[in-house]
Amino acid sequence: MNNGNKKLIALSVFLAVGLAACDKPGPAESAGKSVDQAVTDSGKKLEETADKMEKSLNTQGANAAQAISDTEITTRVKAAIFAEEGLKTLQISVDTVKGVVTLSGSVNSQENSDKARSLAAGVADVVDVVNQLLVTPAK
Repeated sequence: MNNGNKKLIALSVFLAVGLAACDKPGPAESAGKSVDQAVTDSGKKLEETADKMEKSLNTQGANAAQAISDTEITTRVKAAIFAEEGLKTLQISVDTVKGVVTLSGSVNSQENSDKARSLAAGVADVVDVVNQLLVTPAK
């Protein structure tokens, strides 16, 4: 074997070893993969957090809308009772939760209790009326 062939064989072995080393990830490739995985994981966590926040805001918005609606219903019921001659509006309390109106306080006759209940039931968006008015005849 001549010297040229030995150099060619040595060069071939060197190239083969070098190419084999390229298949194995070095520290830079491992670090790059770790960074890529961390970015992917962070993106997923951000999406999950954003979804949770959106659901929470939707729930809070719905609750706020319900509270506003209940306040409007209470105001309309009070206005209807106040407009009715003969009812002592200062002795009738009105509370609304999810469209259910609760009347409490006192009136001087069963007729006025029934009238207050009827007026409340006639207001738009009222789901039900709980009449807790006490009948206390005037002295």
